[in-house]
Amino acid sequence: MSKPSLTMIAARARNGVIGHQNRMPWHLPEDLKHFRQQTMGHVVLLGRKTWESIGRPLPGRRMVVISRQSLTLPEGVELAASLDEAVARHATEDEIMVMGGAQIYEQAWSQADRLLLTEIALDPPGDAWLAAPDPAQWQEVSRENGTSQDGVAYAFIEYRRRQAEA
Repeated sequence: MSKPSLTMIAARARNGVIGHQNRMPWHLPEDLKHFRQQTMGHVVLLGRKTWESIGRPLPGRRMVVISRQSLTLPEGVELAASLDEAVARHATEDEIMVMGGAQIYEQAWSQADRLLLTEIALDPPGDAWLAAPDPAQWQEVSRENGTSQDGVAYAFIEYRRRQAEA
């Protein structure tokens, strides 16, 4: 049995910021729509802090909160003690999405096959960051540039992990 593809999905400011005080430091409706389209119908893994910032299940997705703490979660939302446990529990899925936050992304880098990154042309203050993908390990395969209704430039970028050379 093959393991599922692991896809990280993130929005990142030009300065690497992905969060500030447990919130995204921007409002970009275009990115929210993109996120919804990409994650719909998938198992979505997220950390406790990200869960607390959302505060509710996202319709059309099976959510797994990764935390070593015991949490009271609504019906239909699962708890896993680790990223590995969450992935193993859903081993029959074709693709599992990782939606953050920073600590969960850090754990997922080494296992992920794909990264769907929204790069946002802002430099907000923040307390959670995501490193840029290492070009030695990640190859950009598509880019769609846009400008939000508020005039903020952004790009939807897909990266794939480079295959190790034989």
